[in-house]
Amino acid sequence: MSQCEIRKIAFVGDYLPRKCGIATFTHDMYLSIADRRPDIQYCVVPVNDRQEGYDYGPEVRFEIAEQDLASYLRAADFLNFANMDIVSLQHEYGIFGGAAGSHILSLVRNLRMPVITTLHTILRDPCPDQRRVMVQLTELSTRVVVMTDRARTFLQEIYGVPATKIDVIAHGIPDTDFVDPEPFKEQLGVEGKIVALTFGLLSPNKGIEYMIQALPKIVEAYPNFVYIVLGATHPELLRQQGERYRLSLERLARNCGMSEHVVFYNRFVELDELTGFIQTADLYVTPYLNPAQIASGTLAYAFGCGRAIVSTPYWHAEDLLSDGRGILVPFANPQALAHEICGLLADEPRRALMCHRAYEAGRAMVWSRSAEHYLETFQKARLSRQLQPSRPLVVRTLAEQQSGLPSWKLDHLESLCDSTGIFQHATYTIPNFDEGYCTDDNARALLLTVLLGELGRGGHSLRRMATTTAAFLQSAFNHDRKRFRNFLGFDRRWREITGSEDSHGRALWALGACVGRSRRTDLPPWAATLFEMAVAPTPTMTSPRAWAFSLLGIHEYGRRFGGDRLASQTREALTSLLVGLYEQTATSDWRWFEEIVSYDNARIPQALIVSGRDGVDDRALEVGLESLSWLIERQRAPLGHFRAIGCHGFYHKGSEPAQFDQQPLEACATVSACVEAFRATKEPRWLNEAQTAFDWFLGRNDLGLDLYDPSTGGCFDGLQEDRVNRNQGAESTLAFLLALAEMQLLQSSLNGVHQECVSDSVRDPLPL
Repeated sequence: MSQCEIRKIAFVGDYLPRKCGIATFTHDMYLSIADRRPDIQYCVVPVNDRQEGYDYGPEVRFEIAEQDLASYLRAADFLNFANMDIVSLQHEYGIFGGAAGSHILSLVRNLRMPVITTLHTILRDPCPDQRRVMVQLTELSTRVVVMTDRARTFLQEIYGVPATKIDVIAHGIPDTDFVDPEPFKEQLGVEGKIVALTFGLLSPNKGIEYMIQALPKIVEAYPNFVYIVLGATHPELLRQQGERYRLSLERLARNCGMSEHVVFYNRFVELDELTGFIQTADLYVTPYLNPAQIASGTLAYAFGCGRAIVSTPYWHAEDLLSDGRGILVPFANPQALAHEICGLLADEPRRALMCHRAYEAGRAMVWSRSAEHYLETFQKARLSRQLQPSRPLVVRTLAEQQSGLPSWKLDHLESLCDSTGIFQHATYTIPNFDEGYCTDDNARALLLTVLLGELGRGGHSLRRMATTTAAFLQSAFNHDRKRFRNFLGFDRRWREITGSEDSHGRALWALGACVGRSRRTDLPPWAATLFEMAVAPTPTMTSPRAWAFSLLGIHEYGRRFGGDRLASQTREALTSLLVGLYEQTATSDWRWFEEIVSYDNARIPQALIVSGRDGVDDRALEVGLESLSWLIERQRAPLGHFRAIGCHGFYHKGSEPAQFDQQPLEACATVSACVEAFRATKEPRWLNEAQTAFDWFLGRNDLGLDLYDPSTGGCFDGLQEDRVNRNQGAESTLAFLLALAEMQLLQSSLNGVHQECVSDSVRDPLPL
C-alpha cells in the first residue's frame, strides 16, 4: 500500500440536522466524496451551538462544543489518535467560539495530519481579530480551497496567501435534469402561476422586503405572479428576536395589498424537497443586501438547476451571473427589481437562453465533479506533507499541562439581581436588601455582559441583566449636574445628588464598552448618547482612578467612534493629567502616582497602557508599563504568588504594605492590566503575571484558600488573616467574573499568536 494513499478522512464543520448553510454543505460534501470513494473510512466532527447537540447520523464520531476551548483540543487528540490521513475543515467566522472564531486555531495547530480548509467567507475589510484568525488559519492549513477566482485574489492580495497553496473549487450543487417548471407546479398548488422563489435561512440581510415592495408593479403587469419565500428563520435570529422579521414581512405584504401573491414556507427543507421547489420556479430572486458575500449556496443551487436569476450584485452573484447567465439589479431598489423581472417575463427567448446558459455552466459545479476536485486537493496535500517532517504526538504529564480556567456559572450573579439592578452586598449568598444598589456594581455588571457577548455567550437572562443595568445607569445620571449618582436605596430613592468621581468613571467605562464592543444593536446608540453627556466633566475631576476609568471608557468608545473630537480631546487631557501626576510624585524607589497605593490600583497603569497603544502619548505607555512593573513586585509574595495590598491600611510611602484584607478587586484589576501589557509588548512575562493574579481566586494565595465558590459561581468578599470572608457580594463576584472573561478573551487572542511567543520563560503558561 502506497505511503501517500488516503485511507481515512475527517470532516469538521457544522453538520445536518443543524439548520445552516455550512451544515448542508458539509453533509453534501461528505456524501459526494464517500460515493466517489467508498473504500475510504470517514468520520464527521460537527460543532454544536447548543448543549444538547443534535440527532446526528452514525458518521458523526466526535462533537465539539462551540464555546468550549478545551473541546477543540480534545477533538484534536481524537483525530490524532484515530490516525486520520486528511482533515477537511469548513470555515466561517461565526460557527466557532472565541474572538472571530479563533478557537478553531487550537484544533488545527494541534493536528498532525494535513488540513484542507474550505473558506466560505473572505472579507475585504476584516477587523483585526478577523484578519489575525484568517492569516493564522491559512498558515496552518496545508491547502486552502475557495469557490471563486475573486476569492483567490482576495486571499493573495489581502492576506498574503501564496497562490501555490490555493485551489478554486466551485460550490457543489445537486445534479438535476433541466426541466420545464409547469409540470411541477401542481404539487405546490401554484399551477397556472408565474412563480418566483427565494430560499434560505431568513434574516434581515436577505433584502426580501424590497422584493415584496416590487410586487405591486409586477402584479399589475402579471396578475398571476406569486412569490414564494422558502426557509426557516435563522436560528440565531430566532433566539434573539423570535419571528419579528418574518412577521414584519407578512405585515408589509398585507400593507402592499399583496397577501394573495406571497407565500411563506417557514421550514428548513432537505435537498430533495428543495430541488422540487427550485424546479417549480420560473424565476429565482436573491435581493441580498450585503455585497461582501463571496459564496452563496442558494444561488449556486438555483443556477445549477437552470433557473432564470435576478439578483443584487453581491460578489458571488457578480461572478456567477456574468456573460448573460443572469440579471443584476442595484441593492435595496424595488423599482429596479420590478423593471427587470417584468422585462424578463416579457422576453421569453431571452429568459430561455439565460436558463440554458446557467444550466450548462452549472454542470461543472455538480457534487460529483466537486468531489473529484476535492480528492485531487486532498492528494496534493498528502503528497506535500510527505516532504515535511511530521509533528510527533505528544502525551503531556500533569506537570507539563497548561492551567485551565473554571467553567462559567452565573447562578449567584443572577440571584443578586432584581428588576431594578444588582444589589451591592450579600450575607453569605443571600442578597442584602438593606444596603440597596450602587452605580459602581451595576456598571461592572453591564461591562461583564458586553464581554460575555464577545465570548459568544448570551441568552435571555444575560440580555435582561444588560437591559436592567443599563436602565440603572440611565436613572443614575443627574442631567442637571452631568454626574452619576451612586447609591440607591431598596426604596428606589437616591441617597445623594451626585456620587463619587470613581463611580462616574466606572459608569463611563461601561458605556464606552457598550458603544465599542456590544453585539446588541440597541445598546450602542443609547450608550453613545449618555456617554457624550457624561464624558465632558471628567477633566475637572481630581481622582486619578476616575481619570483612569474614564480613559478605559474612551478607549472602548474609540473602537467605534475613533474620530470623536470631544472624546479625543478628553483622552489627551486625562492622559496628560496622569502622566503629570506620575512625574510629580514618582521617585527611583516609589514609581507611583500618589504617596499611597490604595484600591483598584492596577487600573491606573492599565489606562495609560491602552492610551499609549492608541497613540495618544508614547510616554503614557512607558509610565504605564513602568508603574505596573513596580506594582507587580510589591504584590508578589516571597513564594511567588499574588498578594493583593490589604484594604486595612493600604500601602503608604515609607511603610510596608498592609497584608489583609485582600480584596478580589485588586486581583481583577491586575489581571486586566497585565493582559493589556502583553497586548502592548508581546512579552510573555505578562501572560505569567496575569495567570498568577487570576490564580489568587483559585487558592494560590497566602492562605491557600479558594475565593471562587464553584457551587454558586460567586466569589467570597476577601481574604482575611485566617479565613475568607464568606459573604459573596456583587463587587467580589463581578471581580472574579470579569477576570475570568479577560482570561478567556486572552486565550482566544493567543490562538492567533505563534507558539514561539509563549516561550519557556512563562512559568505557568495559559492554555492555547
